[in-house]
Amino acid sequence: MFSSASTPARVDAVRRFNRFYTRQMGLLHDRLLRLPFTLTEARVLYEVAIGEPLTATRVGETLGLDAGYLSRLLRGLEARGLVERRPAERDARRLMLTLTPAGRDAFAALDDASRRDVGALLERLGEPAREQLVRAMTAIERLLDPAAEPRVPYLIRPPRSGDLGWVVQRHGALYAQEYGWDERFEGLVAGIVAQYVEHLDAARERCWIAEREEENVGCIFLVRHPERAGVARLRLLLVEPSARGLGIGRRLVQECTRFARQAGYHTITLWTNSVLHAARAIYQAEGYQLVEETPHHSFGRDLVGQTWELAL
Repeated sequence: MFSSASTPARVDAVRRFNRFYTRQMGLLHDRLLRLPFTLTEARVLYEVAIGEPLTATRVGETLGLDAGYLSRLLRGLEARGLVERRPAERDARRLMLTLTPAGRDAFAALDDASRRDVGALLERLGEPAREQLVRAMTAIERLLDPAAEPRVPYLIRPPRSGDLGWVVQRHGALYAQEYGWDERFEGLVAGIVAQYVEHLDAARERCWIAEREEENVGCIFLVRHPERAGVARLRLLLVEPSARGLGIGRRLVQECTRFARQAGYHTITLWTNSVLHAARAIYQAEGYQLVEETPHHSFGRDLVGQTWELAL
């Protein structure tokens, strides 16, 4: 009996992809990459080769392997002179797995063969298709194992070509999805971005893009206030749902504060709405003070606008 989440069509699609992928990557052969190792042996060698020495228990947990099966596999690798167990430096009772010199040679051959095969696969594709493939694989990994974080969670960088269009599109899409705001909000954002481009003062105005796993996941702008000397405006803070909880929003706001001080502003002001609870919490945590509230009807909704300010 299938649930609504696992319909026959969805199950068949996942199984079809699994069959395709195992065939495409040559995982059905009894020897991986034309070398004398099974897929599981190669994965064990990889886990032992990278990072700090691991116990057999830790390797089994990482790979989800049965303890008895892993024990037999490790004995085979030890018999071939590829893996050895050494007492841990701080606790001699714990045996850590390490590769022997022969094991490191074997792993290097596996790694080189894998890189060549994947490189050849990517060479068959054009650059846009390569980017699409990597993004799709990253999405699959993130969806199936949300707890697995990349070693570099995100980076903050200046905008590149196409980023400002992304800012407008994602504001329109996310605010419609999460708050029911209509297309007039996207138009407002488009106007803000256009004004930023047309009147940019690079010494006193900036945009930052947050990127995670080569995808845009956030943005923020700091611009001059048009009427108040020495005052900067924080605008268009956004963090994608998939990247929330990593501290990206707070880091973007902190970038604005750091740059505003460097540029000689004495105050940062921002306008937001009371329904944007997460953003308001960030502003409060960074020391912003609420200075004004005004009810208004905008973007198809009754809202309460708020002005917050930070003295630098």
